[in-house]
Amino acid sequence: MKLSLAIVALALAIPSASYAQDSTAVSNGTYPNTFSSGSANVSPFTNQSKRFNDWSISAGVGVPLLQSADLTSIKNGNGKNLFGYSAYVSIDKAITHAFGINLQYDRGETRQGWFNTKDSAPDATAVGARTQYDAISILGDINFSNLLRRVDNHSTYRWALHGYAGVGTIAYRAYQKGAGGQRLMTEVKPFELGSMFFQAGTGLKFKVNRRIDIEGRLMYVVTGDDEFDGGGNAYSAINKRSEQISDNFFNATLGVSLKLGKHESHLMWHDPLQEIYYKLDVLANKNQDIEVCKKGDADNDGVCDDWDRQLDTPAGARVDGAGVALDTDLDGVIDLYDKCVTVPGPVENNGCPTTTTGPVVETETKLEGIEFDLNSDRILPSNTPILNNAVNYINSSNGSYNVIGATDTRGTDAYNQKLSERRANNVKNYLIKNGVQTGKLNAVGKGEKDLKYPECEPATKCPEWKNRANRRVYFEAK
Repeated sequence: MKLSLAIVALALAIPSASYAQDSTAVSNGTYPNTFSSGSANVSPFTNQSKRFNDWSISAGVGVPLLQSADLTSIKNGNGKNLFGYSAYVSIDKAITHAFGINLQYDRGETRQGWFNTKDSAPDATAVGARTQYDAISILGDINFSNLLRRVDNHSTYRWALHGYAGVGTIAYRAYQKGAGGQRLMTEVKPFELGSMFFQAGTGLKFKVNRRIDIEGRLMYVVTGDDEFDGGGNAYSAINKRSEQISDNFFNATLGVSLKLGKHESHLMWHDPLQEIYYKLDVLANKNQDIEVCKKGDADNDGVCDDWDRQLDTPAGARVDGAGVALDTDLDGVIDLYDKCVTVPGPVENNGCPTTTTGPVVETETKLEGIEFDLNSDRILPSNTPILNNAVNYINSSNGSYNVIGATDTRGTDAYNQKLSERRANNVKNYLIKNGVQTGKLNAVGKGEKDLKYPECEPATKCPEWKNRANRRVYFEAK
């Protein structure tokens, strides 16, 4: 019987131990579809992605004491203090940092009654008994220390309180000894109806190092059998001493656990909340050296070379957000050298008209460079100087102007049309708010039908700065 139980336990243990690995990190797989899962930081859980050991082998020895029976191991009216022996070995798998499952094999012998069966009966009425048992059980393991540990506890994590509970099958041979000698009273085979038992208890673990733990346990075993104590059949004179129908015993053990795997830490000793708070503390105390303008600013115009479209801007010239020198009247002379900033004129005349008699009349004047972020109609702070110059120019002119909004090619035609109208109206309202007469302006939206860079169809064909240039508002004389 004992040999068969041991073979079963070994057969179950070997496959588990051979695949002992570890437990979680981020992998480089393609799973999941981030558009459907809602998270871009999820990865499949594989052996390669684990970063904690989660298998271990445990063994220990102890003392079983029958406590609730017709013959007991504790001096409480049904016997005197008698000590047996027990031993266990288990394969342990951590599922999370706070829960695991153990496959455990127990073997032992309880001694109960009025004298040790190794001794002679002291008198004709004295009864002694012993029970040899073998058991296989599945235990759930709860790590209470990880469940209850404070995240601000910075002490060394070397002690852990565990709780155990599970069921299994128990086989035993119960002997009784009296004045007439010793005899076998009851034998129960494993895996039979009525051989099921339950045990629960607690253990205190101490982490010696990354490989070894020491643990003291106190388990309470409920056999569910009134004949386990060697009192004979349920209706014998001895089994009528107590009303209980289950012989139960305490089992106090001292054991050691060997943690398996290639990683530094075991999952049951890991506290994820403490790790998170520790990383937050490190980030809070770390000086972040942020490097701005990795490529520098060669022309010193205040726009980093990483996104500067004009790397040789003359010193002192005002620029837009892309680092291009401003040319308000679009006459080819930048404002730095233009003597007539708001009125177009030839280069040879420093940007001023060759004739100055009467007001200047334009057949077509465009003001470009008022750009927008993707899917936005908000006027950027970098564009306000251009718009302020436009206020002065329009007020000095006798003509009226169309304020034309445009978009890039992303999005539907209908959506882009409405977006371009909102951009044009926002610019129109800005100009009116800053002094331009309402009658001089008319807002027009052209959607994606008026591209500054027509080759950007679709938008993926062009760099982002060209798509940004297509997202604009400009002026056109009526």
